[in-house]
Amino acid sequence: MRTRSKITLPILFAALLAVVSACGQRKQEAPQAGTPEVTVVTLAPQQVTMTTVLAGRTSAHLMADVRPQVGGIIQKREFVEGSDVKAGQLLYQIDPATYQAAYNNARAALAQAEANAEPARLKAERYANLVKVNGVSKQDNDDAQAANKQAQAVVIAAKANLDTARINLGYTRVTAPIAGRIGKSTVTPGALVTASQATALATIQQIDPIYVDVTQSSAEVMRLKRDLASGKLKKAGADGAKVKLLFEDGTAYAKEGMLQFSDITVDQTTGVITLRALFPNPGHDLLPGLYVRAVLDEGVNDQALLVPQASVSRDGKGNAMVMVVKPDNVVEVRPITVDRVVGDKWLVTGGLTAGERVILEGLQKVRPGAKVNATEAAAPGAQPDQQANATAPAAKTEPASAAAPAAKPAPASEKGKAPAEKAAKPEAAKAAAKPAQAPKAEAPKADAPKADAPKAAAKAGTKAETKAVTKAVTTAETKAEMKPEAKSQQQNKGAAYSPPKDQPWPSSNLDGHAPAAPATHN
Repeated sequence: MRTRSKITLPILFAALLAVVSACGQRKQEAPQAGTPEVTVVTLAPQQVTMTTVLAGRTSAHLMADVRPQVGGIIQKREFVEGSDVKAGQLLYQIDPATYQAAYNNARAALAQAEANAEPARLKAERYANLVKVNGVSKQDNDDAQAANKQAQAVVIAAKANLDTARINLGYTRVTAPIAGRIGKSTVTPGALVTASQATALATIQQIDPIYVDVTQSSAEVMRLKRDLASGKLKKAGADGAKVKLLFEDGTAYAKEGMLQFSDITVDQTTGVITLRALFPNPGHDLLPGLYVRAVLDEGVNDQALLVPQASVSRDGKGNAMVMVVKPDNVVEVRPITVDRVVGDKWLVTGGLTAGERVILEGLQKVRPGAKVNATEAAAPGAQPDQQANATAPAAKTEPASAAAPAAKPAPASEKGKAPAEKAAKPEAAKAAAKPAQAPKAEAPKADAPKADAPKAAAKAGTKAETKAVTKAVTTAETKAEMKPEAKSQQQNKGAAYSPPKDQPWPSSNLDGHAPAAPATHN
């Protein structure tokens, strides 16, 4: 029996190798790819608003430096730094003592001049009446009239001096020239200031609205003018070019601005032209001197051709090219000319025409001159559903084929057994039948990932088959090596012998005497 069990072992391993080779053959017999499948996009003219992004900085709509117009000692500062001030609001108070005295002196001089002018005026009036009747000479009358005018001139001069003194006295109260937000103060109370000094006491800026000054190359300006004149571009609007704003971190500003003017002078050092836009700034989000990027509407292109960036590649020289599927489904390499990026696409200016099909997916599987099966690109929302429907049937059919070979090792083990092993044959059949059911328990594992490829499902089925056959061989070999005598001894071990009723007990004749008469028992 040991010899026959040894013969059974190679037979079982041969069955295992047959199952594994069958699985490998099934993998090799998988259908090979035929005509490559590619996804294409059909070009169609679109209406695109052409924009350009220009870098620049913000500047205040109104700005005024506060400087003293008279000299003196700063007595008080009447504002909070960084606050909003109104036009005419008191900012600084300069010591007014000397200017008040000068004002009083000028007023006194005016009073004296007016007092001196009154007699001269009366004398001139009298002489004017007397000269008519020859009561005084004409010379005396002329002298009286001249003295009167001289006195009146002194009065006017005194009034002017009084006005000057009043103005200087008013200048001791430094007020805000414009409304806006005031910055930091460069002086403190007690500091000595002089008239029209170079250093400003503070700066007031009005930032609602606010200017944005950007620069553009003179060549770009000339190109834009030519495109508008030729009709390639149309004006974006009749009310003026709209301008959008981007912060330094790329965040868009909520308000739109309007292009105010374009300078007519080209900077000789940089070759750029300055453009100014005006933006509303009610929340004071834009501060003077802030670096921003302005997005200007150049015009509208009604026949723009846009190609996805994923379909554009570059040759060794850096030239752009795409793969085009011709009407006969033959692939062709097409060099193109691109102008700028519009969203996630390139604006094509040459090399392609409307209606042509450009390969978007599957570029690795094709080569120029090869035939392909072109499929139009679907909407992004439909792609997951299509993928799930394509992979679901492969996952369902694989467990049925994986479970079928698992039942074959049991008959192979039974054929190799001798007639003497008929007692162990049912045990080996049961052991082989139990592993054959193992793939059924593991079938849900292969069926669960419905979205996997058929290759993964076949691998899982092969692994389940190998595991089932190995377990069947091990169990059958163990059962085959068990002897029937050992089984009977194991079953009768520990049981006491008792002869049947009316049968004698066994006796021994080892001592050479004849055996005694058998005893009977009831």
